[in-house]
Amino acid sequence: MTETDQLVANATKYFDNGGHDGSRAVRPAIGVAVVACMDSRIDLFALLGLRVGDAHVIRNAGGVVTDDTIRSLAISQRFLGTREIVLIHHTNCGLEGLDDDRLADDLQAETGIRPAWRARGFTDPVADVRRSIEALRRDPFVKEKDSIRGFVFDVATGRLDEVDAGG
Repeated sequence: MTETDQLVANATKYFDNGGHDGSRAVRPAIGVAVVACMDSRIDLFALLGLRVGDAHVIRNAGGVVTDDTIRSLAISQRFLGTREIVLIHHTNCGLEGLDDDRLADDLQAETGIRPAWRARGFTDPVADVRRSIEALRRDPFVKEKDSIRGFVFDVATGRLDEVDAGG
């Protein structure tokens, strides 16, 4: 049995046990969109005290603000009523210290195609949160800019610290 087979079996058990509540509203209950790293060590729902249906959770490598992040936030805000954005980066991230050019070179050497995207490696998660906040504040497609806050999660301790966006 593969891991995917196990996940499908878990989904069948979830269905059989009536685990899904199909009556939840499509709009997030608390009007928040969370942009975070995809790191499997971070349980965002437990960390933030979220329940299914509370918030939109957008995850990618590094929790970086990409075109797709902006696309998701624009839809979240304009059509689904979110008003606040929470950014969460973390310590010991896989993108920390990653050389974008070297990765692109390696991928091109392996596949013959240079990726159109950048990995967006960084050296300091606090500085990267600040850059992300500024990118969201400048973006014309992000409608609600009054509450954009950023944090760094310490994967060793479990502590979440707010980043002063002013520098």
